[in-house]
Amino acid sequence: MTNPLGVHALVWVGGTTPDDVARAVRQTKAAGYDLLELSLHDAVNLDAAAAKAELEAAGLGIACSRGLAFDADVSSADSAVVARGEKLLHDSLAITHALGGTHFTGALYSALGKYGAPLSTQGRANVVQVLKDLAAEAAGLDMTLGLEICNRYETNVINTAADALLLADDIGADNVTIHLDTYHMNIEEDSLDAPVRLVGDRLGYVHIGENHRGYLGQGHIDFAGFFGALAEIGYTGPITFESFSSAVVSPTLSNDLAVWRNLWDDGMDLAVHARTFMADALAAAGA
Repeated sequence: MTNPLGVHALVWVGGTTPDDVARAVRQTKAAGYDLLELSLHDAVNLDAAAAKAELEAAGLGIACSRGLAFDADVSSADSAVVARGEKLLHDSLAITHALGGTHFTGALYSALGKYGAPLSTQGRANVVQVLKDLAAEAAGLDMTLGLEICNRYETNVINTAADALLLADDIGADNVTIHLDTYHMNIEEDSLDAPVRLVGDRLGYVHIGENHRGYLGQGHIDFAGFFGALAEIGYTGPITFESFSSAVVSPTLSNDLAVWRNLWDDGMDLAVHARTFMADALAAAGA
């Protein structure tokens, strides 16, 4: 298996200013990764041309992710709210392309936060239509979209692999892929391996995170089963380590993700450990 191994920028920095991105790129390269994932929640401060130059100089790949906000939510029944969310998505796709990325992923279908009611019929129809249009634009740029499956406390749109496959079927675009995240799977799925097999060749992106979002192997997630299932389906796409601590605070995302605890304070030690853990898990699964 020759998967690109990535790390989320929030292991290093809280924002995406030029200084933030330069530091994240340096640290990602130093830790031995192939790819940096940038959340676009702070995109107003991002200099895409400068960031692309930094990434190219370091020889790193880039993937971008985001969720939406409750006042810019494409799963809303309010057309004005949907329009704001749709603009954020198209702007974020353009930024990802400008950075040289081909993967734009995340909770592209809703706000990140706890909803007070189930998804409405109109809200789901809005998600499907917005993502149909976004997928068409992405296809023209030779890009893929990822539907990241999040837990019930962060979205009411898709919480399981089965949910995501139904949504992707309704969108009906070959460049809409499924994004599995072990942290969320640990909350919502019956196992860590069966959803991988269910998604199969529609898997396009993977987040590796422990149940407490700290050091890998210090929680209770069945990583052996998960990586074994990845080997079974022949997955060769990106595998990105995602971890959050109050040691690194995003001005927008930390509150959305309820990052209240200081799970680690040394991003480099955490990232080097995670890369070794993932590489070893891949090797064991391949063997």
